[in-house]
This record gives sequence, structure tokens and C-alpha cells, in this order.
Amino acid sequence: MVVQKSLFPSDTIPPLENGDRLTRHEFEKRYQAMPHIKAELIEGVVYMSSPVRARRHGEPHSHIIGWLFVYCAATPGVMLCDNATVRLDLDNEPQPDALLRLDPSVGGQSRISDDDYIEGAPELIVEIAASTASYDLHDKLRVYRRNGVQEYLVWKVNEKELNWFRLREGEYVQLEADTNGVIRSEVFPGLWLAVAALITGDLARVLAVVQEGLATAEHGNFVNRLSGS
Repeated sequence: MVVQKSLFPSDTIPPLENGDRLTRHEFEKRYQAMPHIKAELIEGVVYMSSPVRARRHGEPHSHIIGWLFVYCAATPGVMLCDNATVRLDLDNEPQPDALLRLDPSVGGQSRISDDDYIEGAPELIVEIAASTASYDLHDKLRVYRRNGVQEYLVWKVNEKELNWFRLREGEYVQLEADTNGVIRSEVFPGLWLAVAALITGDLARVLAVVQEGLATAEHGNFVNRLSGS
């Protein structure tokens, strides 16, 4: 009688593979054993990132982080995270390019778990996508909407376009730029974005516009509310 050996020894954790269908618990166990890669669980399916290109992702990502950092530095009580894992529900554990969140003590809808993960929906998520074909504008969008992410920003780098969605009555509607080409967050007062300047790499203009937003009474009132003043 031939006894077939298991593909993986009992003391070995199987590696993550693109397209695996896993529970969140099994996904986390395998992911923690592979700290050198980036992976996400979207609707129970594992997505593993390809090598990151400089101009298509690395540089745009850094510009988004810089913009959000300026806002976060002037807004105590707001947390900025870069590539933090988020436990949204039992089938979804994304790792957004960037996010802003509020603490539950000031009305936020997510929390930090005992093992230092975000649980629940952050108020704002940003993803850098190559194009409209990306799952950021399909499966992820539906997951974020269903879980109550209040604002979702997707920068389609190849197409030189940016979509900023706001959750209203269970659906995402797109926020439009004003006559000056500026989009204003409805969840984070004072978070203003000069869209064309961001896309073309005019960082001085991006920083000048967010500073204008930070100087508004709306932002001052928001800071006072967060601090309990």
C-alpha cells in the first residue's frame, strides 16, 4: 500500500498564490509567513502585486502621500497610513496605497486591533491604478462602497485622470472640481486637491492649494471638534 504524502508538511504553511480562494484567517496566516510580498484579499480571492514601476506607481504614490502628510500634520486626530492592511469583513482584507482615518472617540468608523491592524472602514482610501481596467475601479470599488468607505480616490496614471467618489445613500457619486480645478473633501474639511497640478507633477501648486484649505474656517472648526475644544 502506497501512502501519498501531503504536498505540504503539517508544520509548513502553504505559500500564497495569485487567485487563491481563502478565508481571511487562512489568508492572514499565509501572508504573515511571506513578509516580502504585498497581497490583498478581495471578495475571498488573493491578489498579489506585480513589480512596482517608478513613473506609473512609485512616484505618483509618493506625491499622494506628501499631499496627505501636509494635511495630517495640520490636523491632529487624523491618522495617515501608507500600505496598511485593513480588515474590512470576512472576505476582504485590502492593503490600500494610502488612507486617512479618524479614531472612534471622534466619530471614526474604524479601530486599531490589539495586533495592530485596522479593523473597519477608514473614512478615505486612495489607490493608484494603471488604468480603468484595474480592479481598483471594479471589485475594490464595490467592496469599499459596501463596507462604508466614505470617500474613495482613484488616480488612473496611464489615462491622466483622477476619480474622487463620495458615498451617499449607499452609492458612490463622483465629486467634481470647481472652476479652479480643485476638489474639496466633504469628510475631511480643508483637504483640497488641485487635480490637474497633481497629474502634471506641479507639486508647488498642489501644496499651495492644500494650504489654502488648511487656512479655512471649516478646517479650524474641524480641528477644534477633534480636540474637543
